[in-house]
Amino acid sequence: MKSWNFEVLHETPSQTGGPYVHIGLLPQQAGIEVFEHNFNNQLLETQTQGQRIRLEGQVFDGLGLPLKDVLLEIWQADAKGVYPSEADFQGKIADPHFQGWGRAGADFETGFWHFNTVKPGSVPGRKGSTQAPHINLMIFARGINLGLHTRVYFDDEIEANAQDPVLNSIEWQPRRATLLAKREQRGDELVYRFDIRIQGEDETVFFDI
Repeated sequence: MKSWNFEVLHETPSQTGGPYVHIGLLPQQAGIEVFEHNFNNQLLETQTQGQRIRLEGQVFDGLGLPLKDVLLEIWQADAKGVYPSEADFQGKIADPHFQGWGRAGADFETGFWHFNTVKPGSVPGRKGSTQAPHINLMIFARGINLGLHTRVYFDDEIEANAQDPVLNSIEWQPRRATLLAKREQRGDELVYRFDIRIQGEDETVFFDI
């Protein structure tokens, strides 16, 4: 019977979300031209309705260091609270000039990422509840075997957040704060800062989806 020396067996890059996520999912950022239509972080068109915002931040590891090879995807409703998808059951017409989905890679030097989008409207929840405006976010990075799912809420939506069924399902109040993006006005631009912490103190709440 053959015995195996597991000390010499190491995890290969193909078993995690990196370090090659950009080559496959955002090749243009890696300097490779593959797709005729590249995915990007711009969810807007000139005619898109709603309050335009910039969502930005960094992703930090357990040591507090920013990840620089992380890739993020977002999915959200439009300014009226309608998802641009046939799966949306509200019977409303979504903004035809808003795609609702975006993909961004962190800057290779600073680790900063951002999306240009609109602030979403409230959407229906289960059992007649209403969910506060939020953006669904997924993270891929080196060392992460499965994508991490979280949500971005807005710190200026105090009343709506207080009624949100998902936020209220998080028992420990301080943990809810890890899902709040902080509002900042930069001239004419409305910016929401949302930092994500993979591990350690103030670890971001992630959802098992």
